[in-house]
Amino acid sequence: CAEIEYVASEAPGRKVTSIFFGGGTPSLMAPETVAAVINHVDRVWRLDPGAEITLEANPTSVEAERFKAYHAAGVNRLSLGVQALDDAALSFLGREHSASQARAALELARRIFPHYSFDLIYARPKQSAAAWRSELAAALEMADGHISPYQLTIEKGTAFYLRHQNGEIKTPPEAVAAELYDITQELTTEAGYPAYEISNHAQPGKACRHNLSYWRYEDYVGIGPGAHGRLQTAGAGARATRRHAKPETWLNAVERGGHGTAEIRPLVAAERAEEMLMMGLRLRDGIDVRRFSARTGLTLAEAVRPGALKRLIEGGF
Repeated sequence: CAEIEYVASEAPGRKVTSIFFGGGTPSLMAPETVAAVINHVDRVWRLDPGAEITLEANPTSVEAERFKAYHAAGVNRLSLGVQALDDAALSFLGREHSASQARAALELARRIFPHYSFDLIYARPKQSAAAWRSELAAALEMADGHISPYQLTIEKGTAFYLRHQNGEIKTPPEAVAAELYDITQELTTEAGYPAYEISNHAQPGKACRHNLSYWRYEDYVGIGPGAHGRLQTAGAGARATRRHAKPETWLNAVERGGHGTAEIRPLVAAERAEEMLMMGLRLRDGIDVRRFSARTGLTLAEAVRPGALKRLIEGGF
């Protein structure tokens, strides 16, 4: 709440259209904490009456017990980290819940929240096209307007990376991963969930408004440990903000000075253009050229390196 007040003093009078409790395990927060944050946002800014308020949760029975309290606190959209509907796959992914717990959590979410979404991870080791087709079809029957299927990627600095380097984990060949992607597009489209972003599918009007604000390069405030933000104000222009990543470092900074900012830096026109292109090209809708110029101060022709568009067009992209 202190950090929210600090940012509100820099950007007063704004209307907040979405709040997203994410990153890690926000569903371990007490529902009273969630309520306090939502109420504080409404107090220092104006919370839109129809604001989308999402909380990420894992489908363990412990966290599911809090769903009603989170809804009472003001959360109107739940994002569940299901990841798989197969117990062996969940064990491989290091998840603490079972497939039956995931199904039970989805059914509970359906009864409690106006909206919910969940994610799945595919292109897992030894995953066949037939198995993914069956798993995704079952998932779509449990969906409520939004689903996020991601391909498994191996990131440096993770346990998966070391196991992959040692040959313990073998991800599917590119041709197989491409086939799984094509199956994803086929089944989601048939079910009325076309892709509106690379890994996000939704029925009309059910897209995640909060994530769209990132991809459309709108202003957003990052609150809490490790949070990033992008904010444009009349006095200071466009700036990127980053909070301290370690919770204890962030907390100490907030207690000392009212905020846990690790970095604030201005974003020059070229950076804004690069970020807006990078984010906007993730969307099926693409980028509005007039808005691009208004947001970056550059035309599209000025922002793109000479010859780049020609090479892409000639390459069939």
